Amino acid sequence: MEEYMLPCLNKKYLGFECMGCGLQRSVALLLKGEFIEAFYMYPAIYPLIALLGFLMVNQFVTIKYANKTIIILAILTVATIIISYTIKMTH
Repeated sequence: MEEYMLPCLNKKYLGFECMGCGLQRSVALLLKGEFIEAFYMYPAIYPLIALLGFLMVNQFVTIKYANKTIIILAILTVATIIISYTIKMTH
């Protein structure tokens, strides 16, 4: 599966990682059952899965506070992406 992954064009041409670097490898690690390694590869993987899962369930089931939940999960996901990227770039 790794041989079919897309390269990060930002890293290839500009020399530094983007905020999405590690997402594909993290998903591959999840599929292998390596949950902790997937988190270390891309810390936002679990909030992102929660957000996408909730959005899919919300398509078929009426949930009382769906809009608020989506906003909270989206903020959590974006905050995790930004914080982990900032930490990665400063170390």
